[in-house]
Amino acid sequence: MEIKFNKYHGAGNDFIIIDNRSGNFDLISTTQIQFLCNRFKGIGADGVIFIETHETWDFEMRYFNSDGNLSSMCGNGGRCAVAYAFKHSIISKETKFLAVDGLHKAELITADNIRLQMKNVDRLIQKGNTIITDTGSPHFVVLLDDIEPLNVKQDGAAIRYSDAFKEEGVNVNFIAKEGPQSYAIRTYERGVENETLACGTGAVAGALAMHYLGNTEKSTQILMKALGGNLIIDFEVAEQGYKNVFLQGPATFVFSGIISL
Repeated sequence: MEIKFNKYHGAGNDFIIIDNRSGNFDLISTTQIQFLCNRFKGIGADGVIFIETHETWDFEMRYFNSDGNLSSMCGNGGRCAVAYAFKHSIISKETKFLAVDGLHKAELITADNIRLQMKNVDRLIQKGNTIITDTGSPHFVVLLDDIEPLNVKQDGAAIRYSDAFKEEGVNVNFIAKEGPQSYAIRTYERGVENETLACGTGAVAGALAMHYLGNTEKSTQILMKALGGNLIIDFEVAEQGYKNVFLQGPATFVFSGIISL
């Protein structure tokens, strides 16, 4: 079987995008997705996105992590899916699409700068300098003085596989404050089981966590500096939690090709 694919990245968080509106690739297996994402034997990516038809909305996004398993919401993947859909005339500059956590709205600021609405967040659990929340995917956020010397794969895995999280898994975000509205972030992603250059839902979780902890001087627009690029998060404070949460940043086409499975 030959598959046409496109490679995109959102601030270094990279994805293989496959147009599955025909339904021809419904039976791609976990092992085949692992092969596609393998950086030595396949194309290489943090995950695979399938663009599929939907009766009501512009399209549906199905996302698999590089371990081959169906994943929870991916913010950077969602922005890349929108960039792909625009490039291939599936959508105009504004869109509504379905993902695993529900309906999302998005708009193109430019062809490769996408602003994506995320789910409302109504629950944040604080334990000391850590926050646990769900922004479409579950996240553990910890504020540190310096994140540069961390071994994120090792330190993140220790939390992800701890007794509290090993059954369902959790993404782990290490954050250091650079200014009232600016933070550095490094993320360990479950399903990738390694550090990624950026994580969209992690950036959102980090921004909301910093506001919740009172570290943002009440600003509701936060710059999160990931290893692969900058992401902007803006939101409104709700009666309980946060609403109208948006993730904005680059969504860049890398290359396209055909691969045999």
